[in-house]
Amino acid sequence: MKVAVIGATGKAGNLIVEELKERGHEVTAIIRNAKKLNITGVHVLEKDAFELDATDIKPFEAVVNALGFPPDQSDKHVTFGRHLIDLFSEVKSTRLLVVGGAGSLYVDKEHTTQLIDTPEFPDAYKPIAAGQGTNLADLREVSAFDWTFVSPAADFRADGSRTGTYTKGAEEFFFNKAGNSYISYADYAVAMADEVENASVLKGRFAVVGEES
Repeated sequence: MKVAVIGATGKAGNLIVEELKERGHEVTAIIRNAKKLNITGVHVLEKDAFELDATDIKPFEAVVNALGFPPDQSDKHVTFGRHLIDLFSEVKSTRLLVVGGAGSLYVDKEHTTQLIDTPEFPDAYKPIAAGQGTNLADLREVSAFDWTFVSPAADFRADGSRTGTYTKGAEEFFFNKAGNSYISYADYAVAMADEVENASVLKGRFAVVGEES
C-alpha cells in the first residue's frame, strides 16, 4: 500500500513509519524538516502540515496523522484536524487514520462521562485531551471519506518495549490483565499498522492496551 505519515519524526510517528516500512508498504514521511528523519528507505514530502493540499493527499491509499502539539498549542489539534477534514473531503478516496488520545474514552457503559471529566485526570493533560476530543467530535460528523481514530491507553509509554501484541477495545476505557491502562508506543504502532492494512473500523474509534513486558 501507498501510505503517508504526517509527523513522522515524532516518537509515535517514527515508530509507525518503521512498522509500515518493515511490512513492505511504500511509505512517505510528511515532515517539515527532512534532516530530522532518521529512517532510510522511505519517501519524504518536506512541507509544513498546515500547507498540505488535496494534491498532496490524493496519491495515498491511507494517511496517518501522527502530528503532536505541545500543551500551549493544544488548539492546533482542532485547527489542523479541520484542515485535514477539508482536504480529505475533497479527495474522498484516501483514508485518514488519527493518533488520538485516551481522554475522550468513556468510563461508563452509558457513555455519559469521559476520562477527561474524572477527578483523577491530570490537569496538565486536559488541554491536549480536550483538543483531541474535539477533533474526534468533528470527525464523527464526516461522511465524505473513511476515517479511524485510534486511542492509546492512558499510560502511553514512549520507552516501552515492543511485544507485537495488544488488546483492542471500543469506546470505553479499559485495562490490561494486570489492571493497568498501558501501551508502549511500539505496540501502538503495531495496532496502527494493522488498522492501515485491515480497515476494521471505518468512520469510528477504537482503543488499544498492551501488556507490560
